[in-house]
Amino acid sequence: MEPRDSILKISESMNAAVIGQQDVVERILIALLADGHVLMEGLPGTAKTRSVKTLSRLVESEFGRIQFTPDLLPSDVTGADIYREQTATFEFQPGPIFGNLILADEINRAPAKVQSALLEAMEERQVTVAAKTHKLPDLFLVLATQNPIEQEGTYPLPEAQMDRFLLYVRVDYPEGEDEAAILRLDRGEKAGESSESAPPLAQDVIFEARKAVHSIHVAEAAEKYIVDLVLATRRPDRLEGDLAKWIRLGSSPRGTLALDAAARAHAWIQGQDFVSPDNIRAVAPACLAHRIHLTYEAEAAGVTRTEVIESLLKCVVPV
Repeated sequence: MEPRDSILKISESMNAAVIGQQDVVERILIALLADGHVLMEGLPGTAKTRSVKTLSRLVESEFGRIQFTPDLLPSDVTGADIYREQTATFEFQPGPIFGNLILADEINRAPAKVQSALLEAMEERQVTVAAKTHKLPDLFLVLATQNPIEQEGTYPLPEAQMDRFLLYVRVDYPEGEDEAAILRLDRGEKAGESSESAPPLAQDVIFEARKAVHSIHVAEAAEKYIVDLVLATRRPDRLEGDLAKWIRLGSSPRGTLALDAAARAHAWIQGQDFVSPDNIRAVAPACLAHRIHLTYEAEAAGVTRTEVIESLLKCVVPV
């Protein structure tokens, strides 16, 4: 089976298990193909955790879950050196971050020291403990969740860490028909009904798919469109409308890299061998929403980052 067929089969299986969240499933798979991390924000009960667990079941991987709390220590995430009496030496005991698919549940409940410990792992794919560096697995994907309304006992993620996430995904409530399908699915699972599942997808197939994604052609016009979008977030005063009043600070160069990688993954999933403006527009909200900073005026007016990106896409058009 071709790598793309295998990925589409995973998409089909995830959509059958996580009903009504097709956009979320697509973005998780884009992150998997683009070798990036995902920040999922949504109310409790919207299948954020379920989507990550479902992916870990479908892909040959070691799943790790970290439940973030205010009393968590960096060593609870990265691991620590343990003294062994038998050998009179220290031995490194890996923490839960040493897995392939890592669920960072309620990541904004962790204090600054723990969040800073994640920076090295997410960006450099390694962990340093007691002056020794330990490499993380080749397949390493952090899928973090946070609750947008409950702020008691939380620590807002620093901008440096927000920038480490390739995609930001807003998880909304499902529609009425999907809600009914969720009821039927839950009843079936509790009754012990389960469809036959294929063997987990080998990691080598993921790596082969990533090579194919890297080979997707990006024309000079598409590159210019990507750059124009990012530059527009930094100089919104050059655009029409209220964007200059809404955007206080624009995207970093990581936004440019994220748009390029995610657009190529989106094109590959669609069966294309080149990136089109439609691919770029499809991933722009997820790539840029968490990389711009709104003014107090925008926040007071209830304008969301996603709405700002949608307005940006209307103002900046491909040449």
